[in-house]
Amino acid sequence: MNFISTRGQVGSSGFIDTFLMGLGNDGGLMIPETIPEISGQTLEEWKDLSYPELMFAIFSLYTNGEIPDEDLKQLIRESYAGFRSPEVAPVIRLDESLYLLELFHGPTFAFKDVALQFMGNLYAYAAQKKNQVIHILGATSGDTGAAAISGVRSKDGIRICILHPHGKVSRVQELQMTTVQDDNVLNLSVRGNFDDCQQIIKELFADIGFKAKYHLRAVNSINFVRILAQTVYYFYAYFRLPERQREQGVSFSVPTGNFGNIFSGYLAKRMGLPIRKLILATNENNILERFVREGVYQPDQFRMTYSPSMDIQIASNFERYLYFLCGSDPLETARRMERFRAEGRLVFSEGEREQIGRDFAAYSVNGERCLRTIQACKDRYDYLIDPHSACGIAAYEACGGEDVCISMATAHPSKFDEAIGLTGIRQTFPDEIRQLFDKPQRQTVVENGKQAVAEQLERFFRIG
Repeated sequence: MNFISTRGQVGSSGFIDTFLMGLGNDGGLMIPETIPEISGQTLEEWKDLSYPELMFAIFSLYTNGEIPDEDLKQLIRESYAGFRSPEVAPVIRLDESLYLLELFHGPTFAFKDVALQFMGNLYAYAAQKKNQVIHILGATSGDTGAAAISGVRSKDGIRICILHPHGKVSRVQELQMTTVQDDNVLNLSVRGNFDDCQQIIKELFADIGFKAKYHLRAVNSINFVRILAQTVYYFYAYFRLPERQREQGVSFSVPTGNFGNIFSGYLAKRMGLPIRKLILATNENNILERFVREGVYQPDQFRMTYSPSMDIQIASNFERYLYFLCGSDPLETARRMERFRAEGRLVFSEGEREQIGRDFAAYSVNGERCLRTIQACKDRYDYLIDPHSACGIAAYEACGGEDVCISMATAHPSKFDEAIGLTGIRQTFPDEIRQLFDKPQRQTVVENGKQAVAEQLERFFRIG
């Protein structure tokens, strides 16, 4: 298994080198040169595996034996030992056709924990084996930052800096990041939105000299290992359904803003998981819905919503899908990304629009419908969901609501009490969340720009 860049200017890399590279050195995203095909017989053999066993089976297809089997198994066991559910990602039946995949049982109560607990341990493993310093740099719209910090705090040989948009994450999301007092953690609150933070990250990784000097590594979904780790729970959730429903065909409804979570589902489908439909659920920042429905990829005005983790206009993982849409042609992918940079939009042909429609359905959920869905889910099922999970259910309903569907519950509702409270519902916080409000915060507010962030990083890394 070799890994290449979507833009074709990076030589084939192995698994660990791809992991450590994060963003391709040519500005592209790393992808497997060929995608393993899982046979029906293998799917049958996998259906009764535990979550750690299934993850080992899937990762073994990509790691080239670069991590000895026992080491990989140990990394996986350690990553999920602290999850509140022994299943890691349990599937909950709401009614005959609708299920929820609970992805919030990790330490920060969000789906990002599923990948980032493993990535934190893998970074520590790589730092030790290669005798390297690891400096992790990431941007967050809310959940990635807390999950990444949780995955590496206090680990030897690792320092982490997370950028988040100042005043544009929920209170709990902010506290989960900024109450961490470990000296290997730096939180930068950027005067801008998430797209600004993400652009700064890309510019710093594209500065090859700066990236090499400070040993920069990525935790955002630009890192392929994050995508692969998320692919596991698509397989796991599918196997948890009754056999008769699996035979009918299963759809997934996926709240997504950066196109990473749903691209993991797209990868699972290309590997051979029999997914009937991938439903892309988003909010008023609906660039991805317009891409799927109209064949135009063009940012619009940024909007703050009740689901802030999806308040994103430019989706990092769009380029990975674009690569496959362009027939796995890196030159064409690079050409289109350059056109997007220059013109701010991409328009797709009729044939491409037909392919996009075969790959995805999409629906944008406005704030009013989001809150109505939270209330309806509570009334109908006595189950409280967060605003992002509400977008997933609302999108499933809007796209027909007939298939057997697994909708992703991407965060615990306690992380978004500002929105939940608008419905009149009063919730009880878990102890881990309640205790955050009494802790001191540590963060630095910075101006929006590469230079301001680079200066903070240089001081932080020198101290380390």
